[in-house]
Amino acid sequence: MELKIESSWRKALDQLPDQKSFKDLITFVKDEYETTNVYPPSKEIFNAFNHSAVDSLKVVILGQDPYHGAGQAHGLSFSVKAGVPFPPSLLNIFKEIESDLGKSLPSNGDLTRWAEQGVLLLNSTLTVRAHQPGSHQKKGWEVFTDEVIRTISDTRESVVFLLWGAYAQKKSLLIDPTKHLILKAPHPSPLSSYRGFFGCKHFSIANEYLVKNGIDPIEW
Repeated sequence: MELKIESSWRKALDQLPDQKSFKDLITFVKDEYETTNVYPPSKEIFNAFNHSAVDSLKVVILGQDPYHGAGQAHGLSFSVKAGVPFPPSLLNIFKEIESDLGKSLPSNGDLTRWAEQGVLLLNSTLTVRAHQPGSHQKKGWEVFTDEVIRTISDTRESVVFLLWGAYAQKKSLLIDPTKHLILKAPHPSPLSSYRGFFGCKHFSIANEYLVKNGIDPIEW
């Protein structure tokens, strides 16, 4: 399995394939795909990177694991392809957008439309065994995705980071708050959404920040 990602990301992360931890990760992931049922499909593992270059990135939304049900994960955090029912967290995201911006719920949950506008939909762990959440955590993906976050913080300015839930919020230590906007809220899952995700207004706040910095807002 090669690191098949958009050229600017490959250049920004060009030291990673030489690291032993990354090589060990790729060996592990290859073996998992050959011996068990893993999501997303292997050709979509790095899907989040392939819709916008590093220099056109505007927003980062950080998830934890890919969805572990059949037909759900396709390499973009929180997203599902058209025709797949909205998972509960994604439905709550759309409900908050409806409340915040007055936009009605979309016809499908494919967030490629966000990715193409410069939203990096990044899971901390990019693969997972079917029906086994957390099964690929602490295998090396976090080293890779932490480096992605650190690279964005170091090389870009005025990026909005949406950190939902305690796990994502720990990643704020990798981000320079003097250069970027960090927005924190509870996770949009049904277990925590009523503790402050609903009403956080992150989508309007993000767009206001982008506009203030001369950047086109996101059509959420």
